[in-house]
Amino acid sequence: MFTGIVQGTAKVVSVDEKPNFRTHVVEMPEHMLEGLETGASVAHNGCCLTVTEIDGNRISFDLMKETLRITNLGDVKEGDVVNVERAAKFSDEIGGHLMSGHIMTTADITKILTSENNRQIWFKPQDPALMKYILYKGFIGVDGISLTVGEVTATRFCVHLIPETLQRTTLGKKKLGARVNIEIDPQTQAVVDTVERVLAAKEAALQIAADE
Repeated sequence: MFTGIVQGTAKVVSVDEKPNFRTHVVEMPEHMLEGLETGASVAHNGCCLTVTEIDGNRISFDLMKETLRITNLGDVKEGDVVNVERAAKFSDEIGGHLMSGHIMTTADITKILTSENNRQIWFKPQDPALMKYILYKGFIGVDGISLTVGEVTATRFCVHLIPETLQRTTLGKKKLGARVNIEIDPQTQAVVDTVERVLAAKEAALQIAADE
């Protein structure tokens, strides 16, 4: 599990491409290396990856076909920077919201509005069916960052970013058209799905009663 509080950014120093598979190596920030072992989980742009090799501060991760298909990590090139967060411990402060590291879709940046000490970014998810889980003032994970949803339309949503978030994460350098990873808040998803099932069951019961 992760908290959505990005602990740093890591530069991708090499990418080894194979058919439907790749290994990339990142330079992890020094403060994130303590106790790191092979098999540990580290989120890259919100996607949970497993450490496969450690060489000083150069840490290797494997990305399978499904990860490359669902997330933006398949677009990452040598020299690019990703948001990183190590898995949460039971004693950690949960400053964001609990996240699984399982990306559900990506979204394109469609609008960026910048004012003094504030930036509003609009996103359009690749899978429009997920918009029903994105609610005003709800939680959402964007490239591994725990954020509060601002305005919501039928096909888009926005978030408001403070200078600290812009400085500590990759969102401060994102441009129009950039693709980001999206993780829906699982509690919101569970509530919406449960309500839909209850309403569908009631509608079916009423239909049966009407037919009798």
